[in-house]
Amino acid sequence: MAHTYTDLIYHVVFSTKGRAPFVVEEIRARLWAYIGGIVRQMGGDALLVNGTTDHAHMLLHLPPTVAVANAVRDIKANSSGWVHDEWPARRDFAWRTGYGAFTVSESRRDSVLEYIAAQPEHHKVVSFKEEFLALLRRHKIAYDERYIWD
Repeated sequence: MAHTYTDLIYHVVFSTKGRAPFVVEEIRARLWAYIGGIVRQMGGDALLVNGTTDHAHMLLHLPPTVAVANAVRDIKANSSGWVHDEWPARRDFAWRTGYGAFTVSESRRDSVLEYIAAQPEHHKVVSFKEEFLALLRRHKIAYDERYIWD
């Protein structure tokens, strides 16, 4: 095939280390925007980044040359380093090691965007743990709960 055509959309979720409330109001909007810039540097598009004090959700459109594992690694490493540089008093800020990444079809894109946009309201009634386990079940991903949490 002379050309490659892809539409690679991922819903990526990861929490702060120990699910500590590191993503405070003071840094939240700038952090989400910074993450969007990291994704653009990879040649992708962060369609939406949002979350709460202890975790982030993002809908990413990635080029076929970027593996999702590499994208998440770079997003987490670069954004935590940036937080440390911008707010030296927040040296304890860190993302946990693992993450969830779920493919999204173009037909489900808008519903996932709505879901991510509603994160603050959603988490008034559902904990991150409940939400993450529900995502794993919905996507039929096998897991052992003993090894999910820090």
